[in-house]
Amino acid sequence: MTDDLQEMASKASRIVQDASAVAMRYFRNDRLDIDAKADDSPVTIADRETELFIRKALEKAFPGHAIIGEEFGTEGDLSKKSWIIDPIDGTRFFISGYPAFGMLLAHLDAGKPLIGLVQMPALSETYLGYHGGPATMNGQPIRTSAVRRLEEAKIFINEAEKTFSDNPDRFARLCTAGHTRRMSYDCYPHAMVAAGRIDAVTDLGLEPYDYLPLVALVEAAGGLMTDWSGAALSLNSDGRVLTAATPQLHQQMLQLLKG
Repeated sequence: MTDDLQEMASKASRIVQDASAVAMRYFRNDRLDIDAKADDSPVTIADRETELFIRKALEKAFPGHAIIGEEFGTEGDLSKKSWIIDPIDGTRFFISGYPAFGMLLAHLDAGKPLIGLVQMPALSETYLGYHGGPATMNGQPIRTSAVRRLEEAKIFINEAEKTFSDNPDRFARLCTAGHTRRMSYDCYPHAMVAAGRIDAVTDLGLEPYDYLPLVALVEAAGGLMTDWSGAALSLNSDGRVLTAATPQLHQQMLQLLKG
């Protein structure tokens, strides 16, 4: 199975790297048209064209596999072999000309994430991990940090406004925890945990295409990624996510979130 996943991961990596060129055609383009979805989040032609490119490439490389994407919904049976796409994770970054937007792709089997990819088009970085295999960045092995103590941890609080609105007391605890704290958004901090650069990320308000592509990457790098109760992430999770470098730090972060 690992050999099969390695081959699939290699093909998927080439797909997202090729798809980067589609997104980059529109990055920092002053004529980029921006629409609003029903939830008032922005979407652009770059989101749509990038997802269509990835979908067509997946259909050719993996015929019969189901596909779910942020912009064009679901095709096929997600209870079997499937792929989940976020063509531009961080559209607000993208339309602002800020290079920390990503492209996310995961392979699932019976809903379990087995391959995870984070492509950072403007940074020329490709993060890849798969079940039973290594985690890499641009082909070089990466590993989560060895930090076990909360007071030593570099913590990123994603979606700070939502975190504060959801529970001000919890937000206050997060803002005084760890050695270093930063506010951020989207996929890149989670990839940085996999790369050993930071130690933990809290996130909320996410959809499956936001978090499932990160799971296999983080786990292959030696980290943990769960919901805020410590349960495994799935298509039906509530969108509250915790990523941590070590089991010990993960447990301390869970307690911090619970209060």
